[in-house]
Amino acid sequence: MNDRVRRHKDHLTGEHRLGDLGQLLFAVLFAAAWVGDTFFLRLTIVFPGRLPWYLRVPTGLAVSALGWVLAARGMTQIFGDNPPAAGVVRTGVFSLTRHPIYLAEILLYLGLLVISPSLAAAGVVLAAAVFLHFLSRYEEKLLRRRFGRDYADYMKDVPMWFPRLRKKGAASRSF
Repeated sequence: MNDRVRRHKDHLTGEHRLGDLGQLLFAVLFAAAWVGDTFFLRLTIVFPGRLPWYLRVPTGLAVSALGWVLAARGMTQIFGDNPPAAGVVRTGVFSLTRHPIYLAEILLYLGLLVISPSLAAAGVVLAAAVFLHFLSRYEEKLLRRRFGRDYADYMKDVPMWFPRLRKKGAASRSF
């Protein structure tokens, strides 16, 4: 392992040994199901005429673009030229959600599903989401073990998946 890779890996806590392989497998399965159903078989495409393409395509591209932005920012923040020191990362996209890179993966899939809603591909997305949730829980166990109270506080402050519209504890308005 070269020095640059070692330097980047030193601040990481760990991943499930099947994490990368599982993500690759789900990406290939999704691509096969979505491309096969969208362009060739068209066996499980739903609502093809209900929502016109000129609404589906921009909406799907926007959802996918959001996924790309989350992924790029999260990956750059953790694996970029200036990785954070060992500790709980509470800045950038990690201040919005504890798993922005996994959320980005799901958003990429969902964006493509909006463009061409395939039930076969949706099944793969559902299975991938369950897998990513499993990976997240596994990694959170490791992080709680390594960082203790600091990570437990982070878990209370930042949602696991979906960013809050308002800060936790913000006073709610009466109408």
